[in-house]
Amino acid sequence: MEMYNLFHIAFLSSSFLLCITCLLFTFIQKRTDKKHNRIYIAMVAILLISSLCELSLCFAKLAGLSADTILMIDKVARYVYFLLHSALSALFYNYVTKVCGALFGSNPFSRAMYLIGFVLPEMLILTNPFTYWVYYRDENGAFQRNWAEMLIYVAGAFFIIMSVVKLFRSWDALTDKKRIALIYFLFLVGLGITIQLAHSEIKVEVFSEAMGMVGLMLCVESEDDRIDIDTGFYNRKALRQDIKSFIINKRKLFLIGVRIIDSDIFIRSAGTENADILNETISDYLRTLVPRYHIYYVNQSTYALTVYGDDENMIREFAEKISSRFDETWQFRESQIKLSAVILAAGVPGRISSVNDAFYMLDSSLPETNDKKVLVGSDLEYLLRRSAVEDAVSRGLDEHSFEVYYQPTYRMSDRKLHGAEALIRMHDKELGQISPDEFIPVAEQMGLIDRIDGFVLSEVCRFIKSGIPQQNHMECINVNLSVIECLKPGFAEKINRIVENAGIDKKFLNFEITESVAATDYDVLSEIVTALKNEGFLFSMDDYGTGYSNIAAILSLNLDVIKIDKSLLRVAQTSEYGYIMLENSIRMFKQMNRQILVEGVETDEQVELLCGFDVDYLQGYYFSKPLSESSFTEFISRSEK
Repeated sequence: MEMYNLFHIAFLSSSFLLCITCLLFTFIQKRTDKKHNRIYIAMVAILLISSLCELSLCFAKLAGLSADTILMIDKVARYVYFLLHSALSALFYNYVTKVCGALFGSNPFSRAMYLIGFVLPEMLILTNPFTYWVYYRDENGAFQRNWAEMLIYVAGAFFIIMSVVKLFRSWDALTDKKRIALIYFLFLVGLGITIQLAHSEIKVEVFSEAMGMVGLMLCVESEDDRIDIDTGFYNRKALRQDIKSFIINKRKLFLIGVRIIDSDIFIRSAGTENADILNETISDYLRTLVPRYHIYYVNQSTYALTVYGDDENMIREFAEKISSRFDETWQFRESQIKLSAVILAAGVPGRISSVNDAFYMLDSSLPETNDKKVLVGSDLEYLLRRSAVEDAVSRGLDEHSFEVYYQPTYRMSDRKLHGAEALIRMHDKELGQISPDEFIPVAEQMGLIDRIDGFVLSEVCRFIKSGIPQQNHMECINVNLSVIECLKPGFAEKINRIVENAGIDKKFLNFEITESVAATDYDVLSEIVTALKNEGFLFSMDDYGTGYSNIAAILSLNLDVIKIDKSLLRVAQTSEYGYIMLENSIRMFKQMNRQILVEGVETDEQVELLCGFDVDYLQGYYFSKPLSESSFTEFISRSEK
């Protein structure tokens, strides 16, 4: 019997030490302010007291105390054990809910079920000294279980099942570490309860629960990888995880960005060694607004705050309050410094419907025209639209959102079809039609423009291969090149490979280079243009006259056609100087043996004006708007007839 008692003491002492360790590390790490931290501490404390209750009885027996004394200790210890330990499963369900970021008791029914499942077992245990419904001692003093104990186990099983359901419903909101820790805890608890129910003499339940608590401490409660060391606030990784959790669980809150516009000026003047002082100064103020765990350090000049609620007027006042503080000076050593900030606030999951939306709001450059210090709600449409366009571009090729349109070009001499310009169009399933002026710069910044250019070139090659352009006496199709891609090594070889694989005549392709980029990169571009022209391709300069004209670039690039932008045509209609500019530009290019195409021709008056110049080709709505491939084919076939 003594050896059996020592066996129990070993298990229970291990449980006690594990609980002490969990509490010690939790308080050392100062992870006590969040709700799930406090619930965790409560669960560990329950296990600590439970192990002490069991140990007291074991030591009483080991010390050889009188039977009456042992019986009294047993009554008190068992009563405290049942009273506290029965609350553990309900607390764990609450804990899982908080860790998953879900709302606890979000509807009256779930709150009622929770209260019944928690309160009823506790009431049965509290009244057991009078009712003996949970347990009792028979006439021989032997411990006996009664019918209500099974009800307590049913309530515990109910909360465990609800915890599992909550865990899997919020599966995507958790990191792998947290998932493993929660599943590990459930497994150990289930194993311990099963063993102790089958063999009541083996006191392993508390030990298994304490082991599970160690796993929770290491993988859930410890947040070292989520904390910024310098500020003590949560870092970008934590913000990414939490925003994802909020969106999945449909938590209504506002994300507030505090972007300090001139932080770099302060750091340069104060010295990089004093950069931390700026963080300390700002962070001390932010702590007066919200708890520490609602503040995130995004980068050197940006902080993020989360505030629960869905009242936009309330959050606007909150943002105005922060902005007003930045109208005042900040104490820096013996000096007062002035900092400028813009406050941004958007609802989650309203205007911010993804993690990318959140970081786009916090990281992207503000519009140059912005003069507001507080941007809330509709003020953020520009930033959030940009984020939505990024998402659309990312999925565009896979979801067939892109399509090549064709706008015909005509010879000036006989108004007959000369060729066409291939133009990329985008129709996203969520955003609808997106302008090229909007999605092309985004694609360039995301590094996806090469895939889009490759798609356009492949589609044009396929169209040429069909024989339809040749049947309608077209001479070439113009394809725009992204100069960003042109400057990459191996670009000319890539173009050759695509066209040769398509098996078409290279002279049927006329590549267009935008004048604005060519004006700064023509030295490098000249080598690429020369290499491709030697293969048989044609080249044009697009958008001449948009304000970046560089004659040196035009002289350096061996171009076949100069495309005059519609803006120069329009100003020539209304201004004498504009007319002189257009006339002399055309004369100059003709003397350089370049062909001239005028874009944006829309009216009879413009055609009549251009008749007085030595223009080769015309393009514009006067003839046709850009058309899908099928509509374009029908249009040119009808025109030929």
